[in-house]
Amino acid sequence: MAVTNQPGRYAPSDFQTGLCDFCDDCGTCCYGLFCYMCLGCSIASDMDECCLCGLHMSLRSVYRTKYNINGSLCNDFIAYTFCGLCAICQLKRDIDRRKEQGIF
Repeated sequence: MAVTNQPGRYAPSDFQTGLCDFCDDCGTCCYGLFCYMCLGCSIASDMDECCLCGLHMSLRSVYRTKYNINGSLCNDFIAYTFCGLCAICQLKRDIDRRKEQGIF
C-alpha cells in the first residue's frame, strides 16, 4: 500500500483569501505597497524566521506545508515572480486570519 498523503494536523485547504483580494484588508495592502520590506519582516517574525526570509517564495512554501494548503513550488514561484506584492499580502492576510481563529 502506497502512502499518498502525509498524516497531518490540518485537512487540505486553500488560502483563506485569494491572491488579489486586496479589499479584504486594505491596511495590509497599504502596508505592503508603502513598506514592502517591513511587511516581509513582519511575516518572517510571525513565523519565527529570519527577517531576510520574509520576501521569498520559500517562506510561502513552508507556510503552505505547515497548514496543508494546496499549491506547489511552481505556483509559489509564479506568484512571487509576477506579483510579489499580491503573494506577500495574501500570506499576511492568511496569517492574521489564522491568528483570529486561534489556529496559528
